[in-house]
Amino acid sequence: MNGFIGKAKGAAARNASMTPEERKAHAQKMAHARKEKALLPVATHTGVITIGTLEIPCYVTKDGARVLSGRGMQEALRLVDEEPPSSGQKSGSRMDRFLGTKSLKSLIYKGREADHFKPIKLRFQSQAINGFRAEILPEICEAMLEARDLGMLDTPRKQIIAKQCDILMRGFARVGIIALVDEATGYQKDRARDALAKILEAYVAKELRPWVNTFPTEYYEHLFRIYEIPFPPEGKPQWRPQFFGTITNDVIYDRLAPELLPELKKAASKAEKKAKLHQWLTSEFGHPKLREHLVSIVTLLKLSHSPEEFKSLVDRVHPRFGDTILLDF
Repeated sequence: MNGFIGKAKGAAARNASMTPEERKAHAQKMAHARKEKALLPVATHTGVITIGTLEIPCYVTKDGARVLSGRGMQEALRLVDEEPPSSGQKSGSRMDRFLGTKSLKSLIYKGREADHFKPIKLRFQSQAINGFRAEILPEICEAMLEARDLGMLDTPRKQIIAKQCDILMRGFARVGIIALVDEATGYQKDRARDALAKILEAYVAKELRPWVNTFPTEYYEHLFRIYEIPFPPEGKPQWRPQFFGTITNDVIYDRLAPELLPELKKAASKAEKKAKLHQWLTSEFGHPKLREHLVSIVTLLKLSHSPEEFKSLVDRVHPRFGDTILLDF
C-alpha cells in the first residue's frame, strides 16, 4: 500500500511539473501503450523452470507458443556486458547484443531465419512480458558449446556463459525444454484435454448414421464357440447373450480410442433406443477404424480356445489406453 501511495505522489508531482501540452502528450502516450498491451498475445499458463539453482519464468500462450522470460534467460546464461554499451553500439537487451555477437553469430543462427530469435512480447494478466521462444535456449547452448570446442571463446565472460550452457544442457538432457515448460505451467493437463477432444471429435459423429451391417458373422460365431454356446441359436437366429454386449464394449469400443465408449453412450442416450453405438462413429474416420479393429479382434478370436485366452490376447495386442502392456517372458 505504501508503495502505491508513493507512486501516486510521484505521478502527481510529475504532472504538476508539466505544461498542459506535455500532460496531454503524456496521456496520449500512456493510452497508446495501454492499447498496444491489450493487443499482445495472452499467456494462459505460467510457471517457473528450475534447473539446479537456476530459475526461469516461463509461459504458454493461447495458441500454444512456449515462451521463456527474457530476463530469466539472461540470468540463466549469466549475460553481463563486459563493457557498457558505447554510443555507437546497437541498443537493446543484453540478449539482443549477445545474439548479435559477430564471432558467434554463424554458430547461433546456423541458417535459421533472423525472426526465429526475435523477442516475443505477451501479456499475463495486467503485466507485459518480454521473452523468447523456449526452443532457442538449447540452441544457444549448443552453439556456445560448439564455440568452446572450436576454441572460439576469447573472453572470460564467454567462458562463463559456456559453463552455464553446459549446466543447462545437462538439465535439458533429463527432460526436453518443451516438457519442462508444460510441466511448470500446468499446460500439459490442458494439452491432454485438447488432444482428447480432437480425438473424440474425429471418432464421434454429430448425428446418427444410418444402420449398416458392421459386425461380421465370424465375430459372433467365434464368441459363441469359446463360450460353448450352439451357433446359430436354434429358433432364434438373431439372438445374442446379453453379456456379449459387455464383451463388445470391452474389446472393441474401449480399445478404439481413449474415453470413446462414454462419449458414444452419451450420444446414444439422446437418440432412439434401438440405435447401435457404431452408428455414432464418423463415416470418414471412426467407422473405418472400427472395421480395421474388428479384423484384428476376429483374428484373435479364431486363435482362442477359451474366454480367458481371448481376454489375454486382447490385453496383449490391444491394451486399454493407460494400461501397462503385459510381457510374457
